[in-house]
Amino acid sequence: MDQARAYSAASATSPLQPDTIQRRATTDTDVQIEILFCGVCHSDLHTVRNDWASFMPTVYPVVPGHEIVGRVTAVGPAVTRYAPGDLVGVGCLVDSDHTCAACQADREQFCPGGVFTYNSPDRHLGGVTYGGYSESIVVDERFVLRVPKNLDLAGVAPLLCAGITTYSPLRHWKVEAGQKVGVVGLGGLGHMGVKFARAFGAHVVVFTTSPAKAEDALRLGAHEVVDSRDPDAMAAHAGTFNFILDTVSAQHDLNAYLNLLTLDGNLTLVGAPNEPLPVASFALLFGRRSLSGSLIGGIAETQEMLDFCGEHGITADVEVIPIQQINEAYERMLRSDVKYRFSIDMASLRAG
Repeated sequence: MDQARAYSAASATSPLQPDTIQRRATTDTDVQIEILFCGVCHSDLHTVRNDWASFMPTVYPVVPGHEIVGRVTAVGPAVTRYAPGDLVGVGCLVDSDHTCAACQADREQFCPGGVFTYNSPDRHLGGVTYGGYSESIVVDERFVLRVPKNLDLAGVAPLLCAGITTYSPLRHWKVEAGQKVGVVGLGGLGHMGVKFARAFGAHVVVFTTSPAKAEDALRLGAHEVVDSRDPDAMAAHAGTFNFILDTVSAQHDLNAYLNLLTLDGNLTLVGAPNEPLPVASFALLFGRRSLSGSLIGGIAETQEMLDFCGEHGITADVEVIPIQQINEAYERMLRSDVKYRFSIDMASLRAG
């Protein structure tokens, strides 16, 4: 085993602070990675504060981080895909059972035996897995991703969660040129949804309760911006959307957006409000509309997403911070005071 510097939280009310954790020795199929950047996801904050205790309780100490970009430093003797020096990424998953129907279909995110990058049972060392707020990580090569060399690495990191979370449903529902696509919310997820939908050739409309975000939405690639609190503005788009991506994690009216869908249109949720959202059956029945959810993506699809980003020059809009500012970053996330993702420069951890 090797020791690695990291930032961890000791309880739901504790700040993240310097720690030393154990990383396993590299096995035959493992890739050892020096972490260069790690994105900061709302899931990190929820896990640290044990907000999901009812279905995914946090085991402390917890080391968050599942938007990881780094450089390979060593590989096991059976590794064939990577070599020392390669730029790679690690997302929300670091293992699965490899045998279930989901895994066989390259949908490892739905594997009943999936192992998340942090706060998941560690099959090698016992305890739980530790994430990317650390100087290094060891991951099975099947869950390591190749990062395009032409992209800014700080902006690549959030692609490993925010990117695939929005890319996957757009691909699943076959968004393409000539379609009309809505994006509800313009945060860490929403801004990626806008970039991808525009790159797919769709006519993109952003829905927001903050008119001040209109200029930025257009800069990111939206064709139109609608104030979702304006009934007339919403009514003007009734029955016209092929697909709407809902990225909002707060309480809001789903029926207002279902009524904007055309025949066989779909509304997909990628935000996760804590409380149930009421849905009127008639909003679905008329027009054969559908409501669905989506969870990150499989490893093959995540690699496809990264390759697509390399071809189209797409990265997340990030504010780069040192690890020493992570607690402040969490507070700012709660105030939506970031455009649009924090990315930790992990050199700051190595510098002390």
